[in-house]
Amino acid sequence: MKLMKRTWLPLAVLGVGGLVAVAAFAQDLSSRLRDALASPERSAEFKARDANTKPAEVLDFLGVEEGMTVLDVVSGGGYWTSVLSPAVGPSGTVYMQNPAFFVNREGFLDQERAIVERLGNVKPVHGDLAEAGIDGQVDVAITSNNFHDMYNRGGDEGGVAFLAGIFKALKPGGVLGLIDHEGLPGGNNAELHRVDAGSAKRVLEAAGFVVEEESDLLDNPDDPKTVGVRDPSVAGKTDKILIRARKPE
Repeated sequence: MKLMKRTWLPLAVLGVGGLVAVAAFAQDLSSRLRDALASPERSAEFKARDANTKPAEVLDFLGVEEGMTVLDVVSGGGYWTSVLSPAVGPSGTVYMQNPAFFVNREGFLDQERAIVERLGNVKPVHGDLAEAGIDGQVDVAITSNNFHDMYNRGGDEGGVAFLAGIFKALKPGGVLGLIDHEGLPGGNNAELHRVDAGSAKRVLEAAGFVVEEESDLLDNPDDPKTVGVRDPSVAGKTDKILIRARKPE
């Protein structure tokens, strides 16, 4: 019995120590992200978006951790890239992907170069993800306010084609966070630049993903979902879908 007690005590201390270490790590990650979001080098436009976009909470929901390889799909100006970079830290990598129509815009490459130089752990990806050479490398991918365009233009087939490149880039067991302006089932979502959650989940599953959870983190009950996303009554604060989907192991 004494032997059991002597064995149990170090294990218990080790267990408590492990919990403390995990808590300290999470606190450090949260602190680093908080400081990065408040950085004077980060644009006022990005900071204004944080209240409705809730970046720290979204990354927690998706399970982003230090040292991961992550992907910002159709990054545009780099809002999510600027959030993912401090979250994964210097030991992690952020792929900032943009299609040709973004890359070819006047001044875009200069803007992208400035982001890469400032953040340090960002690698630009231009063009189609399926041809990017990052197959099976990504732990977590995010695409924000992009899926609706592909789905509304091409239906289920267009949505699956868009998701196929992301699926290919993810590691087995990797996660996709799909964020988009929510529309009403049967609504005029193509004109309003929205998509209903049921359609998004159906197409995710058709693309091979397992839909794990839909979060209400980005819900806005004051958005009627019957106006365009640029309407002054909802611009910047639309009700949003947030889905965590996983590539099977």
